Amino acid sequence: MRTCKIMLNTVADVKEFVNLVSGCAYEVELVSGRYAVDAKSIMGIFSLDLSKPLTLCAHFDDADELFAELRKFKVA
Repeated sequence: MRTCKIMLNTVADVKEFVNLVSGCAYEVELVSGRYAVDAKSIMGIFSLDLSKPLTLCAHFDDADELFAELRKFKVA
């Protein structure tokens, strides 16, 4: 499993993020505090606190391509 911190600041960011992640054949989650949702679910994402960074959890080891596509959402 690989993780990174991301921010989704606008509705357009959420739509773009879901479009990118939906092409992934593996399970991908977003975690905020004690809540985890399917990262491919727009409704799930909007149930999270988007004012804070989210943890992206990709449940496969070879996530370099996915993480490269999502680089604009990454935070330090």
